[in-house]
Amino acid sequence: MDKARKQAFTEDFRNEAETAGALYLTDFTGLDVKLMTVLRRRIRESGGRYRVVKNRLARRAFDDLDLAALEPHLSGPTGIVFGKTDAVEPAKVLVDFAKENADRPAFKAGVVEGRIIGEEQFRKVAALPARDVLMAQLAGAFEGPMAAFVGALEGKLQEFAGLLDALREKIQED
Repeated sequence: MDKARKQAFTEDFRNEAETAGALYLTDFTGLDVKLMTVLRRRIRESGGRYRVVKNRLARRAFDDLDLAALEPHLSGPTGIVFGKTDAVEPAKVLVDFAKENADRPAFKAGVVEGRIIGEEQFRKVAALPARDVLMAQLAGAFEGPMAAFVGALEGKLQEFAGLLDALREKIQED
């Protein structure tokens, strides 16, 4: 790659890393072209992108993004997953794919919302429910107390209506 192409690649990589909600560095040693194609497709379907990068070019981009702490993980073959819309779904895909393929690709390090994470945190992210499921659970958590409140108000309204009926009957008797 000539200097201009390296510079363009680094700029493109930096822009993609800036806009991604999550980055996961992996070691893809042991995966053939067919498996890499399957992995890329699954990650793309989950809203992410998988790119194989030269470590030297990734270092330049990470230095510009204040992610120099990732440099120790840039050795050997490196593939980077960009979670464009969601941090959870690409992580799930990586974990599931690794289970199917003798722990390949291997997780090296990650960045989720600007914070560098290790393998333990990565596994926790992958274990989270999908965003739409979390939103539904949150809505359900709000709906329960609100329904109880509405029920209590409705009960008080019916009690008040009963009192008014009793008062009306008493007035009619007098």
